[in-house]
Amino acid sequence: MSEVDAGEVRAEVDKFRASITTVREEIGKAIVGNREVVDGVLTCLLAGGHALLEGVPGLGKTMLVRALAEVMSLQFSRVQFTPDLMPADILGTTVIDDKKEGGKAFYFRKGPVFTNIMLADEINRATPKTQSALLEAMGEHRVSIANVTHTLEEPFVVLATQNPLEMEGTYPLPEAQLDRFLFKLNVPFPNRDELHAILDLTTGEAKARPTPVLDQKTILEMQQLVRRVPVARHVQDYAIRVVQATHPDGPDAPALCKQFGRVGASPRGAQSVLLAAKIRALFEGRFAASVDDVRAVAHPALRHRILLNFEGEAEGVKTDQVIDAVIKDIAEGKPGLADKSAKKGGATVGVA
Repeated sequence: MSEVDAGEVRAEVDKFRASITTVREEIGKAIVGNREVVDGVLTCLLAGGHALLEGVPGLGKTMLVRALAEVMSLQFSRVQFTPDLMPADILGTTVIDDKKEGGKAFYFRKGPVFTNIMLADEINRATPKTQSALLEAMGEHRVSIANVTHTLEEPFVVLATQNPLEMEGTYPLPEAQLDRFLFKLNVPFPNRDELHAILDLTTGEAKARPTPVLDQKTILEMQQLVRRVPVARHVQDYAIRVVQATHPDGPDAPALCKQFGRVGASPRGAQSVLLAAKIRALFEGRFAASVDDVRAVAHPALRHRILLNFEGEAEGVKTDQVIDAVIKDIAEGKPGLADKSAKKGGATVGVA
């Protein structure tokens, strides 16, 4: 890379980081704390992915999504998921209407999915049939209705909230839909200082509202910059090894995964880890993803893609514990697949 190119990249990275800092500050006018959750939602938007926010009611999940839409100057729609919600209520439907010149004609009336940021509020309170209506939109950013395909405008991101499954009136999300979320973010209960700040913010005089600081064009440019971030081969290999080790029947799976795991992360999980690692590098002002970036994003990118067996669920094992075991095993230098192939005469790939 020439000095001119390096200077241009440095300027782009600095601009990216400054924009994210400003966005955080504006969101902070409406949301107290939860820095990891805010950064996770921003990561999903910049990666062109989707986020699943889980937490008990009243933690500000819906408010966070609204604040993000205000700061980004993007189109926003909200759908309250309920047991009687139908797929057409989300995607839209074809209706018969009168033509100006007389007679009848079919028209497609767009649903709330035709937006930039869609808030799927309490998504696990709808039936699996309705939940699955989002599969094509989330996976391919398009919607097919009556043999006609409609492309969604970019950026498009679904930010879904869900209550813990043990709460009354919830349905588990299908595995195929879970896999389409880039991140699953656990929204924690605030500590005492944060609760004081929340009460000061919400029970006092009129509070400041977030102001728009980015527009659609800028966000698309930031998404393009993310794709250009280079990843060294050994960093990519490390991400692959982490994903492969989540499979209980794999040779590198830790004992905890072999005992309690049922299904490991898919290739889409590896894509999520690598994209998120690139964005974390940009957040910190670097134009190259590292192994530390992969470790930092492994939990939100993989926790919803690892399914536990009956024994694991009965014992109360968390998928985060499985990911901890995977990262610990690889960090301790246990031989990965790349090392084994090298010993057999394959190409040598550096590992972290």
